[in-house]
Amino acid sequence: MGKHEVGTPKYIANKIKAKGLQKLRWYCQMCQKQCRDENGFKCHMMSESHQRQLLIFADNADQYIDEFSSEFEQGYLELLRRQFGTKRVHANKVYQDYISDRHHLHMNSTQWETLTEFVKWLGRQGKCVVDETEKGWFVQYIDRDPETIALQEALAKKEKMEKDDQEKMMEFIEKQIEWGKGFDRKPESTYTELQRNEDEKIAMSLKLGNKKIEASTSVLPKNPLKVKEVSEKMVDDKKVKKSKGEKRKVSALDDIIRDEESKKERANRKDFWIAEGIVVKVMSKTLGDLYYKKKGVIKELAGKYLAIVSMLDSGHKLKLDQAHLETVIPAIGRSVRIVNGAYRGCNAMLRAVDEKNFAVSVEISSGLLMGRVVDRVQYEDVSKLYVP
Repeated sequence: MGKHEVGTPKYIANKIKAKGLQKLRWYCQMCQKQCRDENGFKCHMMSESHQRQLLIFADNADQYIDEFSSEFEQGYLELLRRQFGTKRVHANKVYQDYISDRHHLHMNSTQWETLTEFVKWLGRQGKCVVDETEKGWFVQYIDRDPETIALQEALAKKEKMEKDDQEKMMEFIEKQIEWGKGFDRKPESTYTELQRNEDEKIAMSLKLGNKKIEASTSVLPKNPLKVKEVSEKMVDDKKVKKSKGEKRKVSALDDIIRDEESKKERANRKDFWIAEGIVVKVMSKTLGDLYYKKKGVIKELAGKYLAIVSMLDSGHKLKLDQAHLETVIPAIGRSVRIVNGAYRGCNAMLRAVDEKNFAVSVEISSGLLMGRVVDRVQYEDVSKLYVP
């Protein structure tokens, strides 16, 4: 029977029927032929082209089954990764979304007969986390992408740094509280009952004297020759008061400087710290013992978080993420660069190292702030400056 003409009702009806999914038992994977009913599938099975495909399949059946299984697994995992990420989801929901595509690869042509066997196989291979509940099997994709792993390591390192800073701040606050408690302690006063002898007489005086005049007369000496000494003493007292006023002005200036530094700290504190010309240490074990804990110089930046490092020992050039690098603290008196914080980008000279608090003291050696001493700079905020 020939095909119906284009545009006829029968042609349109056949197109509508063929548009959706058909029954799986009437599909031939080798020929990629979908039949509409049992009679059509029987005719296809008896056709010459299908018999020829069966002969090809019989020559190397294992190879075809492995190819079909691999294609089905890749399609299922790709859909799980893109649509659901690393969320826990019902395995059948992912399968229904997968077979919604008309041209998908059917499971009856793979090595797995049921979806349960396929889910168990994913769990044994370590590609997904699977668990069985009353509602059925659930799967959770395990993302092993190197970029994702590097991002997770960077986030974990950042959280650890923030946690360390919080712990140090809490320890400092506790010390301040204990130090303040030492000044608040006062000797406990004991109260006793008022006792008075009966023979004792109480005397009261209502005489009022001019205390202001007495005070003024007490300041002036009786001997006129000592007036000069008293005036000199008053001048000295004024100088002392003036010096105290200057100290108050200095403390106010320090408060202003402190506020400016806190503003700079918030503005210049970034999540990336790598810079050209500094010495760094490679802390990634995946590169092997040849580069692990070896020092190099950052020659070029390939992005905010990527740097091209030239190793000092071998001269090899590596492209590394900042999560795999660590700053280097030189000897006292050597040049360093501040790579993060309020004075980011300034060159300085190392003056002291506080190993207990993991901090250093530096003196700015460039720019408008030359000669300024900055204390309590964390290890990760400074790095050795490379000098050829």
